Amino acid sequence: MKYFVLFLFLFYSSLSHASIEYPSFVSSQMNLIEKINDANQTQESIQKLLEEQNSLYEKHLGYMMSNQKEFLQNLKLYSDEIYAIQKIMDINKRAGNSYAYLRDEVGLKIYRLLRNQNLLIKDVLNSLDSDSLQEYKDKLHAHVDSYMKKLQDLDDKDYHSYLNIEDDSPIVEALQQNIRDYYKLYELNGDLVSYLYKFENKMYSLEKYSRYNLISFVIFVNDSLLVQKIDLYLYDYGLSVMKLIFMVTLSLLIYGFRKLLFYSVIKFVVNVSWLQRYASVILESLKVPIEALIVLININMILFVYNSFSTQESVSTLFNIFYTILITFIFYRALNSIAQVKLCDVQTSETKMKNDLINVGIKILNFLIFLIGTLVVLFFSGVNLTAVLSGLGIGGFAVAFAAKDTISNFFGTLSILGSNVFSQGDWIEVNSKEGVVVEIGLRVTTLRTFDNALIAIPNGTFATADVKNWNKRTLGRRIKMNVGVKYSSKSHDIQNALRQIREMLESHPGIATKDTMHEHRSAHMTKLVSKDDLEGVKKTLLVNLDEFASSSINIMIYCFSKSVDWGEWLDTKEDVMYKIMGILEKNNLEFAFPSLSLYTEDTKDKLL
Repeated sequence: MKYFVLFLFLFYSSLSHASIEYPSFVSSQMNLIEKINDANQTQESIQKLLEEQNSLYEKHLGYMMSNQKEFLQNLKLYSDEIYAIQKIMDINKRAGNSYAYLRDEVGLKIYRLLRNQNLLIKDVLNSLDSDSLQEYKDKLHAHVDSYMKKLQDLDDKDYHSYLNIEDDSPIVEALQQNIRDYYKLYELNGDLVSYLYKFENKMYSLEKYSRYNLISFVIFVNDSLLVQKIDLYLYDYGLSVMKLIFMVTLSLLIYGFRKLLFYSVIKFVVNVSWLQRYASVILESLKVPIEALIVLININMILFVYNSFSTQESVSTLFNIFYTILITFIFYRALNSIAQVKLCDVQTSETKMKNDLINVGIKILNFLIFLIGTLVVLFFSGVNLTAVLSGLGIGGFAVAFAAKDTISNFFGTLSILGSNVFSQGDWIEVNSKEGVVVEIGLRVTTLRTFDNALIAIPNGTFATADVKNWNKRTLGRRIKMNVGVKYSSKSHDIQNALRQIREMLESHPGIATKDTMHEHRSAHMTKLVSKDDLEGVKKTLLVNLDEFASSSINIMIYCFSKSVDWGEWLDTKEDVMYKIMGILEKNNLEFAFPSLSLYTEDTKDKLL
């Protein structure tokens, strides 16, 4: 069937010229070009024709962008027409029909112009699927350069002289009509290139709207005269009415999403039983950074719309860095909020080592979060992480040597936590420094001295120093004193006093004795040590005549209070001292004090 049609076309064309059918848009533009080139047109009429021409391009652009698939699928390349007219040219050439041959030669160029025009539009439409506006512009320029080269190759002959032939024959008239159409079409192709450059931003934007199935709405709005007038003022700032509409719409949607997000998070946290106790703290700590993240997303989307639904690499990198910083900060706040609640619970626990482990654990996790966040920021900044990590491996020895004190302090921290030598809140003494442990950090342990100063001791010090821990006592804080009585005291009074002091201590409610009950925390142990010594339990009670000193007879009193608290120990010790004073007074004993007795001899008697 195809060859039959071709045969009829050839047969008919050999007898008479078949007029070329132009697409409606091309035909309209050619008519306008003819009117514009008319020498009788005034400046005002030419201006109106140019406005009409621009309007036709605008409408055709809208139609073309709205129906891209259909337009590309039905793209006419005039292959059959070109093939047929080439055959006709061969026939006319052999027959010596010079004017008919010229007519068909110009007709062939017209078909090639139409085909090249359609191919250019096809390439331009396919180029719209670019990652950025600049990439699309680069492709557009390359296609236009190739297209202009083809136009120059076709414009290899001047046909204007044939328009002056005065001959009423149909072949000459057809030749002249083809020549006029050829030059109008050639001029139209030049206008097409100009409008492609003029509409490059608009076409790229419309392509993005097409992806989201918004092209019909956008074209409907853009066809409004009011919108077109407003756009004339906005184009200078890279804006349009449609961009503003989408910016406002996106901002409202993101604002609504923020409300929905917080509502969903609150509902989720409240409904999860193990998160309920953390809900208020977590939500309060994350509210500001999450709002900042949503605002950043909003700004990013506005810039995305402003750049015609495309992103610039530098802007994208910058926002990725900001996103990483905010997300890292959100993880940091969430972790520390949960830790804050945990620490409040641990403070009521008897084992204070848990505080230290949580404090150090939080610091390690915070460091890891910071490290991961830094690596991600470096990655988005274009840093080669493989090279960085390799460099760290090569320079590890140098870094380790330079930071040996830091590493020593870190392992000192692990040693302190693992050995349980002291804990947060313990009263310790190390290297003549004494105070209460405030915090066991990754590098130093801080002590608060009793005169309210703060001391920072590197953790590596504790590996080689002697540490005295006054808090590692469960039962028994020592009370030791020497009570001196005068040498004039009677021995039976001293014996009675010793017995009464011993009985007083054994019956005193604040003094630990062998009968004092104590339950050991570690009922089962895997090592052979004294449970009393391990847990700090002392019940020794001694009251003995100790020595004949230079100015007193000394009584040693050695016992332990039940409480290890300093204030309670002082109260118990004070009560014991008052009762000892009462016992001495009851037994006619007086406290001795350092004294010196001088004896003089009677020399007069010796002389006699």
